Amino acid sequence: MNTFLDFEKPIAELEGKIEELRHLAGEGDLNIADEVAKLQDKTERLLRQTYQKLEPWQKVQVARHPDRPHCGDYLARLIEDFTPIAGDRFYAEDKAIIGGLGRFRGYSCVVIGQEKGGDTTARVTHNFGMARPEGYRKARRLMDLANRFSLPVLSLVDTSGAYPGVGAEERGQAEAIAQCINTCLSIRVPLISAIIGEGGSGGAIAIAAGDHVIMLEHSIYSVISPEGCASILWRSAEKNQTAAEALRLTAQDLLQLGVVDEVVEEPLGGAHRDREAAIDALGDALETQLKELLAVDGGTLHNRRREKFLNMGGQELS
Repeated sequence: MNTFLDFEKPIAELEGKIEELRHLAGEGDLNIADEVAKLQDKTERLLRQTYQKLEPWQKVQVARHPDRPHCGDYLARLIEDFTPIAGDRFYAEDKAIIGGLGRFRGYSCVVIGQEKGGDTTARVTHNFGMARPEGYRKARRLMDLANRFSLPVLSLVDTSGAYPGVGAEERGQAEAIAQCINTCLSIRVPLISAIIGEGGSGGAIAIAAGDHVIMLEHSIYSVISPEGCASILWRSAEKNQTAAEALRLTAQDLLQLGVVDEVVEEPLGGAHRDREAAIDALGDALETQLKELLAVDGGTLHNRRREKFLNMGGQELS
């Protein structure tokens, strides 16, 4: 059963009518094929019209959709022989970040991703994708491993931000994130990052400072959540929509600003409506870039990546 967002209520009503007709047809000899086909066409047109003009706050809702594919879904479909690596060798294992070795379409690689969890139990287990310092130190460990054995790195970003708890701060959250960013900028192997849902603050950029940064069409990437921005600037949760517009957090805005390098189109109605197609589309984009970057020597990758991020901020939206 689909989970519908507030702005999708007209779509939900049409799909509800289709289900009712199918149920009635199953109980008798009614031929409702033509009527169902008409309603399906109307639903598709409405979906297209709705998703072609999504406002920033609506994009936030789509990026957070509970049925949107998570990191584990991408690993299961795209990575063969995935071997997870646990722990940061300093303190503990952090399940908010999943990482390990595997093969992506024939290429041996290291994969790092933030996992929010698909149900209540998984969300608690993975701390809603909000990593602690040990998660970022594990990510550094994996990137160092990739650098040592000349393996490309693929990172999947999906977090509302790093975990802000007292214990995390006591164990050096800011330092762990800073060192993780520095490692991203220092390794001499290809690093391709993809924002698959939310890219929140330093918690996201810690594993997203890559040679090529991809965003899914309805994902978001921002220095702070709209809720956090609204609470600071306006001290009101009612300003979430205003904050989302001011933050320029959509994939389209960030591509224009030069913060990301590519936007991958999602299936009609968002990645949650056709999870496999969304995953495969991102896989195609990752493969294209990986082939190009593997042909570049490590020194050039290192220098070009650092210059790319040092030069950000000079371009303005029209």
